Amino acid sequence: MKLTPFWLDDPNKPEPAPALTENIRADLVVIGAGFTGLWAALLAKQADPARDVVVLEAGETGIGASGRNGGFVASSLTHSFQNGLNRWPKELKKLIELGHKNLDGIEATIKEFNIDCDFIRSGEINVANEEYQIEELREEAEESAPYGEHIQFLDQEQIRARVNSPTYLAAIHDPSVAMVNPAQLVWGLRRACLELGVHLFEGTQVTGMEETRDAQRVIVKTPRGQVESKKVALATNAFPPLLKRLSFYVVPVYDYVLMTEPLSKEQRAAIGWHGREGLGDYGNQFHYYRTTADGRILWGGYDAIYYRNNEVAPHLENCPASFERLAGHFFQTFPQLTGLRFTHAWGGVIDTCSRYTAFWGKAYHGKVAYALGYTGLGVGASRFGAQVMLDLLDHKKTERTELQMVKSKPFPFPPEPFRSPIVNFTRWSLNRADDNGGKRNLWLKILDALGLGFDS
Repeated sequence: MKLTPFWLDDPNKPEPAPALTENIRADLVVIGAGFTGLWAALLAKQADPARDVVVLEAGETGIGASGRNGGFVASSLTHSFQNGLNRWPKELKKLIELGHKNLDGIEATIKEFNIDCDFIRSGEINVANEEYQIEELREEAEESAPYGEHIQFLDQEQIRARVNSPTYLAAIHDPSVAMVNPAQLVWGLRRACLELGVHLFEGTQVTGMEETRDAQRVIVKTPRGQVESKKVALATNAFPPLLKRLSFYVVPVYDYVLMTEPLSKEQRAAIGWHGREGLGDYGNQFHYYRTTADGRILWGGYDAIYYRNNEVAPHLENCPASFERLAGHFFQTFPQLTGLRFTHAWGGVIDTCSRYTAFWGKAYHGKVAYALGYTGLGVGASRFGAQVMLDLLDHKKTERTELQMVKSKPFPFPPEPFRSPIVNFTRWSLNRADDNGGKRNLWLKILDALGLGFDS
């Protein structure tokens, strides 16, 4: 079994771009070549082809969460309908409308630049494995309809006809989710940026930023060169932020994933699943899973591990205990696949914030903007996040910048030594709720009352 992300284990992976080794100038510098950064660069260049855009990436394009994820491209900008309803009920209809437009924009770009990334609008199915979850799913389907969603409730017979697992009791199908090979998408966006004249430097760690003496530009420093730019877009996601105050708003957590070998015809017949929908279960600690173009099953989630002092390091990507737990849960869900082998196992860091959705802001007198906090739903929402960053940098008043979701910030997390016990106790409490019919303990009820939304 390879301890490397399946998506990145691809012979068609692009050759790395050179590192920055001189001092240059630009109109816009984007820091980070993941989805948010590449969308920012591409959209900026499409809006103004004369704009000189530079992208700086510490490693290689897509090496972080953008190349390691499950490939769920959701239209939701709020992490879920219920999370959006709880936080921004007055503007939820607009948020849903913008989310659908955003997904359409992603598909249009894929077609425009001929990005071969196995993009398929198969939708997502959320399944109930416990009795108490059935009514919650039914209510979500009913409550979301007036807001423009088309979520369908599936009873036990209907869901098992689609995907056959003895654990399924009911489900909902949301058609506004697409599936994609995330590495091929991020590499396709990279190619599109280069075709439009974006300058990409990989292997270029940004070490700091400072304003020029006249405060008109920002100097972005790297070990062997620097860029003096009018504007800077920060798209570093879960990695240690260049603006220290952002560390109060996000917590880096590690997510772990398995990939199976391709299923035989007999194995596929035993489970069905011919629609290639993305699947997830409805618990607090949930799994997400989907099929690939060559007939494998990706199985991830459940554990979301925070390592003390916000640690982010390569050795944390290998967690045998989590891999073993995932494998056990896989065969509980699909006992008819007993004996199927896993070919790849990997882990990676994602950023989570207390409201579970992206947030934005500016620094350096408006010359720097940032977007982060996607909490696992960044494949689709990153394009919207990039658009908001560009609006902020260009000082534009748009329907996006006027959203309360954009104007507000999540509740901050406490620093260490308090952060670690609070995060881990919350995780323990969520696990207890899953084991206790969904009943939330006093701690979770306090968090709910504060609007912190630890329910996904």
